Amino acid sequence: MSELAFAKMEGAGNDYIYIEADRADADWSSLAAKLSDRHFGIGADGVILIAPSKVAAARMVMFNADGSEGAMCGNGVRCIAHYLHLTGRGREVTTIETTSGVVKVRRLGGGEDRYEVAMGPPRFLPEDVPVLAQVSDGGFVRVSLQLTDQRLAAVALSMGNPHAVTFWPEVDPLDLSRLGPAIEHHRLFPEGANVSFAKVLNRTEIALRVWERGTGETLACGSGSCATAVSAALSGLTERAVTIHARGGDLAVRWETDSVYLAGPARLVFSGTVTI
Repeated sequence: MSELAFAKMEGAGNDYIYIEADRADADWSSLAAKLSDRHFGIGADGVILIAPSKVAAARMVMFNADGSEGAMCGNGVRCIAHYLHLTGRGREVTTIETTSGVVKVRRLGGGEDRYEVAMGPPRFLPEDVPVLAQVSDGGFVRVSLQLTDQRLAAVALSMGNPHAVTFWPEVDPLDLSRLGPAIEHHRLFPEGANVSFAKVLNRTEIALRVWERGTGETLACGSGSCATAVSAALSGLTERAVTIHARGGDLAVRWETDSVYLAGPARLVFSGTVTI
């Protein structure tokens, strides 16, 4: 047995266990599932390794709560930037290597720990999502999803990971434990999908609940917030800059020519060691 140091951090309630380690150090997939368990482990939406990088200040290796490996986490990269700041290694703009490429995270002022990450441009080609569908007349993918008892319309796109965005008149009454897995594992998404359930409140505000691939419902999702903002703008429902009201807090998203920008809080909850 050995002691493993960790930091529990959250961004708008999207909480992960952060560990400074190279991915070769252990069976991280199995360990992530054990540590993420909210009853028998530390409890989190997953585990994020802060690993060395040759091209950035750090490299993010992300594991979902079920042990599967993820590709992008907008709240996660903000928390890594905050972790580096807390440990004296932060910069005004910090670069972080992810599976989807190197992203830049800027520390914001205003008296609280807020960061903005350039998530890169959204990708709409079916093979980039991936989704088994064709691009519509608007230049993006709209899919019709046949579930057991209903048919739903969704926008499919990639923000470094696959997303399905659905719009609803109300999101609070939805049974995500039923709808989430049905869409996440739908045959049109060969690698699964993160699923956004969005209610447009007005031209600049959206209420959002998210079912994350490999984790389940989370209090917020950074890439899901970006995918939702892009989908709403493409559908003519909102402006290109919106506030996303997630259950764990608010995130600001703006879609510019070069990138989608995500801003929000990052906070250290506690740190400690665990015996493995």
